[in-house]
Amino acid sequence: MTSITRRTLLAAAGLAPVFASPAFLRSASARTSVITVASLLGEEKPETRIWRWIADRAEERLPGRFRFRIVPNGALGGEKEVADGALLGSIQASLCTVSTLTAWVPELQILDLPFLYSDAAHLRRVVGSDVGSDLVRRLASHGFVASGFIDYGARHLLAKEPITLPEQMQGKTMRVIQSRLHTSLWSRFGAIPVGIPITETYNALSTGVADAMDLTISAYAGLKLHEVVPYLTRTAHIRSAGVVFYAENFWDRLEEEEQQVLAEISAEASEVFNGWMAADEEASLDLAVSQGTQVLQPERPEDWRKTAETLWQEFSGVVGGREVIDSVLKLA
Repeated sequence: MTSITRRTLLAAAGLAPVFASPAFLRSASARTSVITVASLLGEEKPETRIWRWIADRAEERLPGRFRFRIVPNGALGGEKEVADGALLGSIQASLCTVSTLTAWVPELQILDLPFLYSDAAHLRRVVGSDVGSDLVRRLASHGFVASGFIDYGARHLLAKEPITLPEQMQGKTMRVIQSRLHTSLWSRFGAIPVGIPITETYNALSTGVADAMDLTISAYAGLKLHEVVPYLTRTAHIRSAGVVFYAENFWDRLEEEEQQVLAEISAEASEVFNGWMAADEEASLDLAVSQGTQVLQPERPEDWRKTAETLWQEFSGVVGGREVIDSVLKLA
């Protein structure tokens, strides 16, 4: 079981403010812990910048106690491979969408239900509530010490040709996250879902293995997917939530003061990340449009919503019951 205090858990879930702590004195027995961090994107993207930020502040708080080895550009694999690596001990920390982590914690799908979240502020309120605290505990029981929730932005439909109506998805091969919820969602629109790691999507789309996918705008530009799927339909169907996490097998080897410092810094970094991501989304859209992306608005948005919201009933038992969904709606 993860040796994490109640106060640390609250900070990790974003429920407690970051509090000032006196500088810790390094004991004679203190050693430097190497933290291998996997990032899917490049140095300029928030996914990597957040770890440089955490590393700098960890050095300020506990000089010499940590050495961050940050590996960008998906060199250590996609999210599933990174999560597996964390459990096996080869990776100590990363960011991960909740979609991928539902393989271990199905209840996380409460953050993935389509059209459930009205905006970024709504998501923040939910992860800052008892719902978020419960998810942090569940992640810890499966080997992932979540020290903060993050918001990657809304997921939009990306395609090789214009798609604005739900029926135009019929027969399209759709790259999806390897999760039952995402597979079920696009099946409802008549698409043929294919689970493909994010690091392989460019080739899959360019070679015809897939016709379409969904993704946040920042990652769309960061992975240069505008070169192979130049049509972006602003469906905003899922708010892409994620976590900053450390591997339990690494975390449990740390001293309590080290856990406390990393938890505090990482919780604060989550808020910094969200600000960076919002700015990066605007810049990424401008970049994609300048390189040929055509931005479309969905037609008959109520039909998109009506079809997608049928998943609420299907997954209500998985996420803890209709009462959990209703508690999320009350926070809108």
